[in-house]
Amino acid sequence: MKKLSELKKDSMGVIVSIKGDSRFISRITSIGLTPGCSLTVIKNEKRRPLLVYSRDTMIALNRNECEWIEVEEKAV
Repeated sequence: MKKLSELKKDSMGVIVSIKGDSRFISRITSIGLTPGCSLTVIKNEKRRPLLVYSRDTMIALNRNECEWIEVEEKAV
């Protein structure tokens, strides 16, 4: 398992778990990022927000948030 921020551009993954306080978990799940959800990393540049595509939606996440989301990388 990896942290979401460790996935490279064009990598695909499945969310395994989301950690953090209840406010963070509520916010992340409300935008559609839930355990079992597939996603694709569109942009992952250092010191920039991570851009992911999931459930027909582009989502920008700051790097600190990505540390709390664990994913399993899928082979393309």
